[in-house]
Amino acid sequence: MTIRRNILLGKDADYSDRSSERWKNVLLLAFGQKKMFRNPLVATLHLFVYVGFVIINIEVLEILIDGVFGTHRIFSEYGGVIYPYLINAFEFLAVTVLIGCLIFLIRRNIVKVKRLASPDLNGWPRSDANYILITEIVLMALFLTMNAADTVLQQRGYGHYGENSTGNFLFSSLLHPLLSGLSDGALVGVERTCWWLHILGIFAFLNYLPYSKHLHILLAFPNAYYTRLQPMGKMSNMPAIQNEVLYAMQPELAPANATPPDKFGAKEATDLSWRNLLDAYSCTECGRCSAACPATITGKKLSPRKIMMSTRDRLEDIGKNIDQNGEFKDDGKTLLHDYISVEELRACTTCNSCVQECPVSISPLEIILELRRSLIMEESNAPQEWNAMFSNVENNFAPWKFSPDDRDKWVSEMG
Repeated sequence: MTIRRNILLGKDADYSDRSSERWKNVLLLAFGQKKMFRNPLVATLHLFVYVGFVIINIEVLEILIDGVFGTHRIFSEYGGVIYPYLINAFEFLAVTVLIGCLIFLIRRNIVKVKRLASPDLNGWPRSDANYILITEIVLMALFLTMNAADTVLQQRGYGHYGENSTGNFLFSSLLHPLLSGLSDGALVGVERTCWWLHILGIFAFLNYLPYSKHLHILLAFPNAYYTRLQPMGKMSNMPAIQNEVLYAMQPELAPANATPPDKFGAKEATDLSWRNLLDAYSCTECGRCSAACPATITGKKLSPRKIMMSTRDRLEDIGKNIDQNGEFKDDGKTLLHDYISVEELRACTTCNSCVQECPVSISPLEIILELRRSLIMEESNAPQEWNAMFSNVENNFAPWKFSPDDRDKWVSEMG
């Protein structure tokens, strides 16, 4: 609820149009992970980790029922011959999750893929990613060890384990040589310990999720639904500014008492739309945006990933401020300047590479443009070259320092 409250602190925006296209995006981007498959190997590993972790947790339902009612693999009584195939499928997915997470850990900490070793991730963001990967490896190992101990006890006919035999499972049976030398009591201890740690680990993960970058597991779906459907190169103009240009060209259309807008662009996170704030919470910090950004590549301070992380950090601080005070009390900080610098904003070329590369079509560019509008239109803060161009556009209707008549003359001379 806190995250929803924080997102809705943003300005209203309507994304209710073209629902069929939006559901298509949910299927292709969130479920199908379409954009990820530009790198097939990494995408396949990610798909196995994602799908595997979700599907394996279906088995948690049976584990819980067995724990509460003292039964043993209760679903096997109704699944018949299908049950072993299901558990074998779960075990296959568990192995792929385990291998995938190991590879991702190696890429982050040993190979140090550039976008995963960026200074943007220093501190908690890097630790957060490693903790989650290690947790998933441990949970999958516990699942396989629990099954291995269970099936050894079935073979021995020990207690209620022997009353409902399911036979061996494909992958956990490979662990039998490690467990076969243990006594019955020790095996029960291993099986029960793995059972408890697996259940507690799942619940701990679910409670930790809202505080982790892995919140995108849930938010990817609404984020894909509410993604922008207009062409990426199309910028959202400010109606007030469009009207000013119109009135300059056709003064007779200007109203007698026009009311100027309260502010131009965004200086604070709450000046952004709720959709921009949903973007910030949905960011998985994968860094594909920054890896494709020409400003980042050439050593500029700008990192689109850092723009999203800073926006989320500021929104979190605003939410905590509201929780502590009942309403927002000015803390002397703003998203612009205190969290995102002028240098970062000016480095952006508005090329849309970041939007193109994001797996769920997050748009750092929209936030950058809104902050730059505030810089220029509220603070008159722009490089000298930009101010010269603005002046030329205002006076000559073009970026060049030539009047329309001079440009016409130049064209005729060239002809």
